[in-house]
Amino acid sequence: MVSWDEILARLPSEVREVIETTRAHNRWRRETINLIASENVMSPLAEAAYLNDMMHRYAEGKPRKRYYQGLRYVDVVEELVMKYMGELLGGAFIEPRPVSGTIANATVFRALASCPSSEGRPKALIAPVQAGAHVSHTKFGTLGALCIEHIELPYDPDNLNVDVDKAVKMIEDVKPVFVVLGGSLYLFPHPVREIAEAAHSVGAKLVYDAAHVLGLIVGKRWRNPLDHGADIMTASTHKTFPGPQGGIIATRQEDLYKAVSRIVFPYFVSNHHLHRLPALAITALEMKYYGEAYADQVVRNAKALAEALAAEGFKVLGEHLGYTRSHQVAVDVREYGGGAKAAQLLEEANIIVNKNLLPYDPPDAIKNPSGLRLGVQEMTRWGMKEDDMREIARFMRRVVIDGEDPAKVRKEVVEFRRNFQKVHYAFDVDPTENGKLLLLY
Repeated sequence: MVSWDEILARLPSEVREVIETTRAHNRWRRETINLIASENVMSPLAEAAYLNDMMHRYAEGKPRKRYYQGLRYVDVVEELVMKYMGELLGGAFIEPRPVSGTIANATVFRALASCPSSEGRPKALIAPVQAGAHVSHTKFGTLGALCIEHIELPYDPDNLNVDVDKAVKMIEDVKPVFVVLGGSLYLFPHPVREIAEAAHSVGAKLVYDAAHVLGLIVGKRWRNPLDHGADIMTASTHKTFPGPQGGIIATRQEDLYKAVSRIVFPYFVSNHHLHRLPALAITALEMKYYGEAYADQVVRNAKALAEALAAEGFKVLGEHLGYTRSHQVAVDVREYGGGAKAAQLLEEANIIVNKNLLPYDPPDAIKNPSGLRLGVQEMTRWGMKEDDMREIARFMRRVVIDGEDPAKVRKEVVEFRRNFQKVHYAFDVDPTENGKLLLLY
């Protein structure tokens, strides 16, 4: 049998460079501790389902109402995605066509707010960026591109959350078209019920961006915003929810569902990357059967990592609040040179994190903010538990606080990571036979 290396040797050098770089990335990532809060891994079965002929096909429109032929099986899979995701979210209508969480946000914002008129720009209230709001919520992103006026909600730095009393007063005074909760630096639940009641009292809608916590919501370790007054929810499908990259919109209001469905196509999406749909359906079923155990361990691991980092000498935000109730941990590393320096040193030790603004940082500190944002969901998926979080904290202390050579720590990280090579909380099947993906044949 001809080896893979022999096959590569026959190919043009340009082809070899692409393949070898991709292989190097894949090998390297299995040697790293990934703490990026917006990433995850699919199971082998979901990955196999992702590689399918649908990636070559086009499907403008909705199931059974397409502008192209040849989509009888695509329609079935898309309907299954809508069914399974709707069940996970308590009977919601699901719009699965946004190809990212940002596109989901854009769709909802455009559906709720018309273009500027003689009465001026429509207004939206959001949390401050440095307090967690995603850039798509702001004048610097999707909201600004749609000419919607961006107004920041009051923030309570002591509780690392929206200031409820001041926010209610602002909603009553401003009378926005909609209010956005949810975020990307997100340690504690936002006050959904209180803000929803205030928004509804002035005829506004409450949008909840659950991109980061969708997996915790369907795993019943984070409250479902649709149960507490949110009118509509957007989310990514690849963060705590461990599916393929993409976005969804969920609502229990049929009129609102129809409105966003009319907007997503043709405004923001034409073809919606069909090959991700089977993988999304598989992941939804994994979350149906294993989601509660997974989400429970994610929350336990985040708490354990935060406590361990504090014990190792790091300044971890939210001590008086129990540090975190999500998958995330926020750490202030100003005294060690800032987030950019710490993140670079940790990457040299094969620990992947991202620098991040903290609530007291000015927006212009984005290039070297005070903090690091850590997420434990991927390492939980690889099978890590609380004791492993404590080991990670020790690695981080040696690099950032002790100033130990990252190359030395990297060798130990690689050895540690070898113990975690199987995806957990998933169907335990091998989707290959004699090296072939069974779903392709």
